[in-house]
Amino acid sequence: MADSNRPQLSALDTRSAQTREDELRAWWNANRIFERSMDRPEAPSFAFYEGPPTANGRPGIHHVMGRTVKDTFCRYTTLKGYRVERKAGWDTHGLPVEIEVEKALGLEGRHQVEEFGIAKYNAECRKSVLKYKHLWDDLTQRMGYWVDLDAPYVTFENEYIESVWHLLKRLFDKGLLYQGYKIQWYSPANNTVLSSHEVSLGYKEVQDPSIYVKARVSGEDNTFLLMWTTTPWTTPSNTAMAVGSDVDYVTAEMRATGERLILARERLSVLDLPGGYGDGKNAGYGGGSGAGYGYGDGRGDGRGDGSGWDDKSYVIV
Repeated sequence: MADSNRPQLSALDTRSAQTREDELRAWWNANRIFERSMDRPEAPSFAFYEGPPTANGRPGIHHVMGRTVKDTFCRYTTLKGYRVERKAGWDTHGLPVEIEVEKALGLEGRHQVEEFGIAKYNAECRKSVLKYKHLWDDLTQRMGYWVDLDAPYVTFENEYIESVWHLLKRLFDKGLLYQGYKIQWYSPANNTVLSSHEVSLGYKEVQDPSIYVKARVSGEDNTFLLMWTTTPWTTPSNTAMAVGSDVDYVTAEMRATGERLILARERLSVLDLPGGYGDGKNAGYGGGSGAGYGYGDGRGDGRGDGSGWDDKSYVIV
């Protein structure tokens, strides 16, 4: 028996999905559906500020997924009777912006940026951050994501920056800020800490050189501790040097320079240099007996030959 309630094929809407989508969006806009959903002056307020994307990159499907979740919460809260004000935003700060601009301008390093001109560089960054804004706006509308695109907050605008400082001041006045310490990734070239996202943009495994550093022993002429490290970037913050309680240390005098170098007996082979060295003599550091000796901290001229190490004493532990 035929189902009389079944729609006839001739009655089905066979237009493309995009055509129907465009008509629905046009009807939303013509009837101000989004704006009318917030026209509830007596309703309790629910404020939504979008975690802002950076518009110097094209949007992707992962943005659609994230925004779908955001929109679901906002629409559900609207159905619960709230006035849901939804503000779009644009993130215009961060190293990714500067990296893109430096690539476009062919700049490498801070010195070239300064030669180019900070004001001109900032102007280029300002233009870059909204390079693909039109694509973002189109995506926002096509996916039916309701958010106020006409009055977004933009992080490079003084109004936004001053509001952040104002809030920080209020937190400080309430005693809610404290000073602590946290290990962060750091970019020496850009003189700034890096977020995990910024690190991932250019992360790659590289082979870093290990280095030998001489540290002048305090109170002894021409005598140095020979230190080997696989992390040369840590030497500027060095505060102590460790010796092994079960390691036999010797003092080797270099024939060419007359310098006396203290190192583990088993590592004498690293001194196979022109001129060689005399017989290694016991340095008296084995069994921890060197603990308490001092040495220069190395924050001098950075020549790496020991002469740049100042006389500020640090201990051997």
